Amino acid sequence: MSREVMDAVAQRIGEHVRTHRQAAVDVVLHGGEPLLAGHDKIEHLLAAVHRAVGSSARIRFVVQTNAVLIDDRYLRLFAEWDTRIGVSLDGDAAAHDRHRRSLAGAGTYQAVAGSLRKITAGPFRSLFGGLLCTVDVRNDPLATYTGLLEFSPPMVDFLLPHGNWSNPPPFRAADSTATPYADWLIAIFDRWYGAPEQETRIRLFESIIDLLLGGRSSVEGVGLEIPRMMVIETDGTIERADVLATAYEGAAATGLHVVRDSFDAALRLSGPSAEPAHSCRRCDVYRTCGGGLLAHRYRRGEGFGNPSVYCLDLRRLIRHIQARLTADLAGMAAR
Repeated sequence: MSREVMDAVAQRIGEHVRTHRQAAVDVVLHGGEPLLAGHDKIEHLLAAVHRAVGSSARIRFVVQTNAVLIDDRYLRLFAEWDTRIGVSLDGDAAAHDRHRRSLAGAGTYQAVAGSLRKITAGPFRSLFGGLLCTVDVRNDPLATYTGLLEFSPPMVDFLLPHGNWSNPPPFRAADSTATPYADWLIAIFDRWYGAPEQETRIRLFESIIDLLLGGRSSVEGVGLEIPRMMVIETDGTIERADVLATAYEGAAATGLHVVRDSFDAALRLSGPSAEPAHSCRRCDVYRTCGGGLLAHRYRRGEGFGNPSVYCLDLRRLIRHIQARLTADLAGMAAR
């Protein structure tokens, strides 16, 4: 991303904050790998956003990184601009290195672990926002979870691999009644929920619990709320949630650009229909599930008006959590 595009992005953020009198705004540096931009460009962007927003709103900066490039200069930079660091880590060394390899083909676990120790063991611990783990059902769930706990993360996000009915995710056959992703997550939920003391926060589980108790979700993919975000590509084009691009080429496109178009112009555009399938509306866990992530509902020739490709997994996971909650609440009432 050029500095000119960065400045335009910053101006649009400031414009939007003032127009809507927002008290706070989240600015997430994502990728790809954002740290490839280099220290100077990252600092330029953080400073530009801060100047553009001024005192109009609180800015919550986050960088999501594989942490391979983390060094002392980055840590000092993020401390200066109060930027939280989210690190992508897929569990222990065996789980992580299954997919996350260098260009030379070597596993990156040791490099990521070294960076995490640098973040967590010294004066920069407060910058640590948590870990993002992509689920691979070939990895042992409890070994994966304990591998993440080694770094005492304040938060863990588990990400389901992206897929849809036309391109199913790994081990999620469209015509199968098996629930491999629910089974994997349930093993971790039971360990996490039954721990004598909270080991970490897991947003997916917390959001399902909150929804079952009448609250709101803080993650995409569960609940009925539609996420409100803008994705700015490196060339300045404005996109809807970039995960839509996993459905088909151009699904996230708006035709807008930060140099000439406001975020309000993008919000006024109608995107892919988020209406749930009729079968979803009749489901007993619909208000919690919400039909699943929009991109996961896609089927070629039919669009997004389907249940999630993870429908059976989501239903089993939610019902399991609901049963645990119901039993606990009944036990409390009986005492």
